[in-house]
Amino acid sequence: MTTYQLEVIENTAKKDKPAQDQIPFGQTFTDHMYIMEYQTDKGWHEPKIVPYGPISLDPAAMIFHYGQTVFEGMKAYHTEDGRVLLFRPEKNFERLNLSSERLSIPPIDEDLALEHLKQLIKLEKDWVPKTPGTSLYIRPYIISTDANLAVGPSSTYKYMVILSPVGSYFPGGLQPVVIHVEDKFTRAVKGGTGMAKTAGNYSSGYQAQANAKKEGNADVLWLDGVEKRYIEEVGSMNIFFKIDGEVFTPELNGSILKGITRMSIIELLNSWGIPVTEKRMAIDELYEAYQAGKVEEVFGTGTAAVISPVGELNWQGQKMIINNHEIGELSQKLYDTITGIQTGKVEDTLDWTVEIN
Repeated sequence: MTTYQLEVIENTAKKDKPAQDQIPFGQTFTDHMYIMEYQTDKGWHEPKIVPYGPISLDPAAMIFHYGQTVFEGMKAYHTEDGRVLLFRPEKNFERLNLSSERLSIPPIDEDLALEHLKQLIKLEKDWVPKTPGTSLYIRPYIISTDANLAVGPSSTYKYMVILSPVGSYFPGGLQPVVIHVEDKFTRAVKGGTGMAKTAGNYSSGYQAQANAKKEGNADVLWLDGVEKRYIEEVGSMNIFFKIDGEVFTPELNGSILKGITRMSIIELLNSWGIPVTEKRMAIDELYEAYQAGKVEEVFGTGTAAVISPVGELNWQGQKMIINNHEIGELSQKLYDTITGIQTGKVEDTLDWTVEIN
């Protein structure tokens, strides 16, 4: 029988917290973590908050061999009046289950996951940094744990949540980045796992990203895996274009991640009376618009950066300089509004935040 009574084992050996102006991304972790187990005959059971530390897995655990895993990324923010806020966490758990479905992993109870996350963050509230631009990064994930080399879904899993205080994504300010348009390697294809947040989607992009960085680019913009023509997304972000006064973003097609920030940007723009067109976008058509002087702003969106303005796109030896390498007015307004809502500085009229009580 599934048991959902949350057990809390407090850590008696508390860590020293890092200086808030010197927090590297994803390298410092809090005192506690969350674990829940799955067995076919029991379902999800025995949720626990325990001291942060190593876990033990059999060398034959299926995660090591077949990569059956999904994850999420979200943040908790400290407000000036002392509250701690989550930003649309229910959407992250909804997407986690969509990813799990694609990877043949049993779904978790989304309401329960959110309630237990609140309990974990409440216990770790002192770890939420207060310096502007900082936050507590939240990483929920599921791994397959069967000791079995047969190819097929696992019958046992671990669902875990770890927390990491992180510094500002832009320590030097919100500066436009240079992006290489990748036309050799393929990130994902329709019918594959591109729409799921799963480990292999990211590691398969490392080589292309490394090659791009050697040429002075910050990341790559992926094209579709069939024709190498249609724009999909940046390595860790969705992408938007302001062209001749209109905002466009590639439509979700089964190979593009359904970004929470992407969704929020579209809803926010619509609330401002600025329609966003989701469409199939060809890179050569973008270049034609650029040559005609119509490309006004380009920006990526994601949990880590919220908005990442793009100052230059490099495609087949051609440089597209966007807005003279300066952040656009709309990009700045979107960044200020979203981060303002997340940190309680801007009124949340869209009911996006969840307070940790």
